[in-house]
Amino acid sequence: MVNKRILAINFGGIGDEILFLPALISLKKEYPDAHITLALEPRSKGVKDLTDVIDEVFPGGKCISGLLKLVWFARRGHFDIVISSGGNKLIAVLLRLTGIKNRYGYDTGVLSRLLLTKAVPLNKNRYAAAMYHDLITPLTEHKTLLPEINIEAGEKIPNSVLIHPGVSKISVKKGMIKTIPAETWAQIIDLLVKAGKKVILAGGPDDDEVIREIGFPKTETKNLRELAQLIAKAEKFVCSDSAPLHIAVALKVKTYPVFGPTDDKKLIPQSPDIIPLKAACDCSPCLWERRQTTCESLDCLKINPQDAVKIILG
Repeated sequence: MVNKRILAINFGGIGDEILFLPALISLKKEYPDAHITLALEPRSKGVKDLTDVIDEVFPGGKCISGLLKLVWFARRGHFDIVISSGGNKLIAVLLRLTGIKNRYGYDTGVLSRLLLTKAVPLNKNRYAAAMYHDLITPLTEHKTLLPEINIEAGEKIPNSVLIHPGVSKISVKKGMIKTIPAETWAQIIDLLVKAGKKVILAGGPDDDEVIREIGFPKTETKNLRELAQLIAKAEKFVCSDSAPLHIAVALKVKTYPVFGPTDDKKLIPQSPDIIPLKAACDCSPCLWERRQTTCESLDCLKINPQDAVKIILG
């Protein structure tokens, strides 16, 4: 079998990169000796620490200079195949500029059908990992349903509930509020402790502000791999709609993610081990469906702590 050099392009946060892993895993099954390079945003390069299917990362970005650097890199990389996510109609032009012979992306119109080797139908109304996996269906019959990461499970901490309240600071700056207030997290923790659970509050440096407001001792995780190792040890995991959620899915940990403005059906698989915590709200989901920022009322995040704990205790 001829070794392949594959360039995959997926710009987004760490969560997006974890959701993209099933596609890369299936490619690796089809081409075991392939060298896979993932072009991503610099903030997401830590995903390489979670998997052995990515041989190299190219930290670029969606700005003009980042895209020009990517084209320069691609044209000199002797790649056999390029695959790109994203629904922008100009993705096909970008892939054509790379000079790579075999080009795969979503069908976004006439340009994609003219410039791509195969324009794959884009179905956004499904679990995101499955949507990304569609990109490689012209290349392989292998099917990887869920993200997989290379973290040893280790011994479970008895009676433990791990809580990670943080979200991406970039999403907050962009006006996308996806987590409950610190006061609500504190009430949930208090109720779990009173129920006899060993509560562990985790977070990195970016989560210091919300954890100070919660007022509960924090277990520091210095990087993504340390966080994944901690998640693997927990009996139950409670988190926001953020990257740690997708790590927990990959590790098959019983998980209770908080969902408000985003659509849980697109971001988590249908599984008895993943149980979303949601408030009753007629207008949810709205983020990315009808709006690019969350509204001021945030009724979708007014979760009752007693109801949430009842679900967690099961």
